[in-house]
Amino acid sequence: MRYCPVACASAVQRGRAGRGRLGPLLRSLVWPLLLALVGPLLAGCATAPAAIAPSPLLRDHLYRAPAAALPSAQQLLSLSPAMRDFLAGEGQALSPLRDPRRALIDALYRSQAPGVAGLRLEYESTRTRTAAEAFEARAGNCLSLVMMTAAFARHLELTVSYQSVRVEEYYTRAGTLTLASGHVNLVLGPRTARGTLDRSDPDLLVVDFLSPRDTRQQRSLPLQEATIVAMYFNNRAAELMAAGHLDDAYWHAREALRHDPGFLHAVNTLGVVHQRAGHLDAAEAAFRQVLARDDRAVAALGNLAALLHSRGRGAESAVLARRLAELQPEPPFHWLRLGRAALAAGDATRAVELLQRELRRQPEQDEVHFALAEALLRQGEFSRAQHHLARAASFSTRQADQRRYESKLAHLRAALRPAALP
Repeated sequence: MRYCPVACASAVQRGRAGRGRLGPLLRSLVWPLLLALVGPLLAGCATAPAAIAPSPLLRDHLYRAPAAALPSAQQLLSLSPAMRDFLAGEGQALSPLRDPRRALIDALYRSQAPGVAGLRLEYESTRTRTAAEAFEARAGNCLSLVMMTAAFARHLELTVSYQSVRVEEYYTRAGTLTLASGHVNLVLGPRTARGTLDRSDPDLLVVDFLSPRDTRQQRSLPLQEATIVAMYFNNRAAELMAAGHLDDAYWHAREALRHDPGFLHAVNTLGVVHQRAGHLDAAEAAFRQVLARDDRAVAALGNLAALLHSRGRGAESAVLARRLAELQPEPPFHWLRLGRAALAAGDATRAVELLQRELRRQPEQDEVHFALAEALLRQGEFSRAQHHLARAASFSTRQADQRRYESKLAHLRAALRPAALP
């Protein structure tokens, strides 16, 4: 199991970094993009551009009503009775003699200290949870953990703000969806009557689920809470779409745009939902809406190029494809796909070469480590295969995949034990 360290630092990175190195594994804001030959790809977090009017993109009459009522923004960031009980039981940790921000972080994440009980929060990216759901599950992705921490902080009357951190995009796949992930963190100020956060305050505390060495040189941009809420609904739309629940995915993407009409990633997600539901005119309108605001949006470029190609509009598609190739010469998982094709053709040596190229691009991508382990096994490289299986299990952000990798690793280790290999 993997437990979340937290890097707590001020604007000058004071404080101790969390133990362990999770790198991009804690980036979990996702957005859909439909790439030709790949399937939809999802895109991540950024500050909201100028507001757009999404209403022409909505097609409520084409989708069944949601299976359950969607949570309100207040419910996403509210404390459950169990969370209030937790705070009540942390009287010593939350003593008024201590900095309440550091006391809160200690109370939530102190399980990282040897021999000390705590929440033992586990990173898990299968589902984006509300603050209360993350607390109940003791698990969540970075957005869920940020919202949970913010809910506690606001209850303690601390000032709270959010940031989008410009990190290299990290790609995962869910069925035929390709998911690109971004990263957010949380900024805590002291209790204040000002009601706003002064970013020149040297005592601001950044709560991040990446270590300072991963974010120190990265640019951070402020986010409104409405965008954080929109990110939650956008994530859920992507997760529901990956599970085949297009109607519910539509209503979640719609809700994201209701909270932040300028959140272009949700417009792109809405376009992917429309495309998968067969509403191609609506999908095209959504992708063009994104590109009208940001002509470098690779997700919308790839999605629109693939859509136009499927509709027999090859010349238009080719123009967009050339633009996409300029911005993104190597599509996500390009070398992984070629490596798997080489493996299927029986060329394990070529597969290893191609998969290593993908790994240089995404060194913490569990799916690539797993494929490389398979190729190495075909070559009889048992020790190296064991290493990459272990890396796959370590970097995986989904419990089901972790169990699968760990099971294969256990079988391989059992097979190697007579040969006295580690």
